Amino acid sequence: MQAARLHEYTDDMSEALRIDDVDRPELERSDQVLVEVEGAGWCQTDNHIIEGMWADYAPQDLPMTLGHENAGIVAETGEEVTLVEEGDPVICHPVQTCGICRPCRLGEDMYCENSAFNGLTTDGGFAEFLQTNERAVIPLPDGIDPTEIAPHADAGITAYHAAKKAVDELNPGDACVVIGIGGLGHIGLQCLEAMSAADILAVDVKDEALELAEDLGARHTVNSAEEDLADAVADLTDDEGAQQVLDFVGADETTGAAPDIVAAGGDHHIIGYGGHIHEPCQALVDGEFSFKGTLVGQYAELQELVALVDRGDVELRTERYDLADINAVAERLEHNEIEGRAVVTPP
Repeated sequence: MQAARLHEYTDDMSEALRIDDVDRPELERSDQVLVEVEGAGWCQTDNHIIEGMWADYAPQDLPMTLGHENAGIVAETGEEVTLVEEGDPVICHPVQTCGICRPCRLGEDMYCENSAFNGLTTDGGFAEFLQTNERAVIPLPDGIDPTEIAPHADAGITAYHAAKKAVDELNPGDACVVIGIGGLGHIGLQCLEAMSAADILAVDVKDEALELAEDLGARHTVNSAEEDLADAVADLTDDEGAQQVLDFVGADETTGAAPDIVAAGGDHHIIGYGGHIHEPCQALVDGEFSFKGTLVGQYAELQELVALVDRGDVELRTERYDLADINAVAERLEHNEIEGRAVVTPP
């Protein structure tokens, strides 16, 4: 089969991955599932993996097939698998978990002590077939296109995970700021709109992104390239600040805005990454606000997101690309030229 593989870390996205002919994966355990990939979302994290940003955080043996946002059709199952059978459409949680370590027992999939992360620590879905396990696959309801829903396996669940944490702290009428209405942000905004009665303020530097935010339910918008964000939040909240901020950019500039836009006792959720947090301890003490990180999400949360998709409450804006064009996708995302999410389709 064909697979797009990372052979060495590089900053040159035009030669990021190489299309190789490799053996089709074989099931090695009775709980494994082989999925014929219908769609695999390209994520900014893929660019970061290519650049080597994850090498110090996750073990990576190169060459490796990337792709952690995967959906498709079950091609084969191990003898103990009962959740799905051949021919079922599924979306794949990116993490294959063991189910028996303490974090798994607590339902914290992302903290599994024996996990394998497709496209990060083991071969992923930029290929014709993906090997995963029963604990990672979620059957799709009738009418949901596996190609279309694929990016929800990471982008969607990550945005949902952050939104769900924020919703727990939001009362009707509270202000919630969403920074960055891109591939993740447009999903997170919809999740907030579906699950809360907060007043959503969308922030971006592109007018077309803000127009999309309005279409998806934002009550207020700010072009932060033209207007001071702190002033806009102060005007909206009578100088109290936003109870929750979802930062889908994660740049120094956006994290640096936290002391000026987060309400006392509120949270600034870091979803996008690449920047840093440089705040004096006194700023957190005086405001008693928190920075909270977001690492994908739980299997159960992906089930919940699929339910929102099935109800029509959350939709994706996607662009489709052939596997042969994979480096063009990497370049376009690097230059912020993709609206919504890119989905790679195998040959």
